[in-house]
Amino acid sequence: MKVLSLAAALTFGLAVAAVAQQGFGPLLSPVELDRRLSDTAPLVIDIRGDAYGAGHIPGAVHAPYSLFRGPAENPGRLVPEDELEPTLRSLGVTTQRPVVVVHEGANESDFGAAARVYWTLKSSGVSQLAILNGGVKAWRLAGLPTTTQPTEPAPSEFELTFSDEWLATTEEVAAIVEGEAEALLLDARPEAFWAGNRSHGAAARPGTLPQSRYFEHAGWFSDGPAIVNAGDARRLAEAEGLDGSETLVSFCNTGHWAATNWFALSELAGIDGVRLYPESMVGYSNAGHEMANTPGLFRNLMNQVRGIF
Repeated sequence: MKVLSLAAALTFGLAVAAVAQQGFGPLLSPVELDRRLSDTAPLVIDIRGDAYGAGHIPGAVHAPYSLFRGPAENPGRLVPEDELEPTLRSLGVTTQRPVVVVHEGANESDFGAAARVYWTLKSSGVSQLAILNGGVKAWRLAGLPTTTQPTEPAPSEFELTFSDEWLATTEEVAAIVEGEAEALLLDARPEAFWAGNRSHGAAARPGTLPQSRYFEHAGWFSDGPAIVNAGDARRLAEAEGLDGSETLVSFCNTGHWAATNWFALSELAGIDGVRLYPESMVGYSNAGHEMANTPGLFRNLMNQVRGIF
């Protein structure tokens, strides 16, 4: 394990304190991140997988998205705490050091990976978090440097206490559907999924949650893969009647697109109590619960071969 000198440790402690006072995230532009790398030394985790080796932000740690996902038969399933904690330790995550999540920035769907990792880290107890808006693509377009030299993280002694404050479980969603609890179920998928015309390959059948409405995750993007700012997110949420007057539960197929809706509503629009349903329709349909907009058996089988996030 790397050992910081006393001077370096004091400098790092002051930097963390300054970030806490100034606020951090939830979005950083490439220029803002470049400045932060010099003055606050955040931990940058690159979730792009193999693309890391072809070039990444100097100092970024290799942290593939797969580390934060469930198995192929249920990709949205939470990683067990006894697996997630050693992963976060190996990456050097602490509760004090700011963390920046970096994705590719290829398109609107790609942002969901960063949002899901952000949600996981926040639920795990990390308070200073940001996503690089536009990802590595925006970083390169800004003329900022990349390197192929890997960064060896300094392991931490992070102690994970997973919070359910932003979590909705299958049992809780079923209670909402059955009228035993109240919440607005918000489908982040394109309308074809909500209407039952498409489904994820791991789902038992197409369809959506009864009483749900859809707001496609792509609605938060106005110009390429960079998500809208906080002010625009608040205005868009208000225009859609999403004002925080009721509990919001965001879902999709596997908790990927839904993480974008959760991030935009919770972190950008500032709505309290927004929850993410990680297992989403794959978990819900395979549990055999009541669904809406489900077509007949033959159409069901045909649709299952066309699976995406």
